[in-house]
Amino acid sequence: MKYTQTTLDKLESIPEQAGYVLRYERGTFQSGYCILESRRVVVLNKFLQTEGRINTLIDLIPQLDIDPETLTEDLKRMYMDIVSKQEAQSETE
Repeated sequence: MKYTQTTLDKLESIPEQAGYVLRYERGTFQSGYCILESRRVVVLNKFLQTEGRINTLIDLIPQLDIDPETLTEDLKRMYMDIVSKQEAQSETE
């Protein structure tokens, strides 16, 4: 995956289309993000650079309750790719 602003924009769109509010805030987040499940809010560390934001979203997205049917075809493909890579990585550990 390329570390560009376009890739970041697409990754940010996945939780947003699934009904999550994505915010960038200051904080001491251990993993770069915080999930407030009851409010469907994802808070990312605003001090992360583009590459860090992309990597954080790739780690975060499989943990969210996302119905792929709510996503556009392009984002659904990206979502399924992220989830399948996460599952494959989990199996090798």
